[in-house]
Amino acid sequence: MREQYRSEGLSEAELAPDPYEQFAIWFAEVFAAGLREPNAMVVSTADPDGRPSSRTVLLKGYDHRGFVFYTNYGSRKAADLARNPYVSLLFPWHPIGRQVIVAGTAERVDPAETAVYFHSRPRGSQLGAWASAQSAVVASREEIDAAYERLLARYPEGEPVPVPTGWGGYRVTAESVEFWQGRENRLHDRLRYVSEGDGEGWRVERLSP
Repeated sequence: MREQYRSEGLSEAELAPDPYEQFAIWFAEVFAAGLREPNAMVVSTADPDGRPSSRTVLLKGYDHRGFVFYTNYGSRKAADLARNPYVSLLFPWHPIGRQVIVAGTAERVDPAETAVYFHSRPRGSQLGAWASAQSAVVASREEIDAAYERLLARYPEGEPVPVPTGWGGYRVTAESVEFWQGRENRLHDRLRYVSEGDGEGWRVERLSP
């Protein structure tokens, strides 16, 4: 089970000055290619004992400050990040032979920013955030559905749904960002931006495939 990549490759000369600009270029190309949920990313965290866990989360924003996603602050990922802020993000754009891997640290976004995003969500998703104690053990699917039905009655159509306590966003500030381009004969291009530590400068490294 192996696919032979035949892309034109990725050179240092064509890279943007920083990884956030380069990500914007690639993200636009992925979107134009019609990939389903191009903002889906694998978020990997580790607990204080070093045990890793991964899950797919949707990217909800990015700029020169970092990459933003939202979650329940009682979830496993949030518990990991409370003790160990280091995180890895993986964008698996396999249909076009590309990946982006971000390594950095996560911190909670401002509550006001969380509120703006929460109220932009579909109403069902707003209620779902209240109905789910994410990552907690639950007795049955019926228990989840019953919680959702109670919320429908509590917040009827037309009544605003408040932002749940214990729910919000994280912003991942990158320390390194690798752009992976599949190439023929498994000789892939791997170019990695590494922060110089001053918050502005980046150096680019080519990694062996």
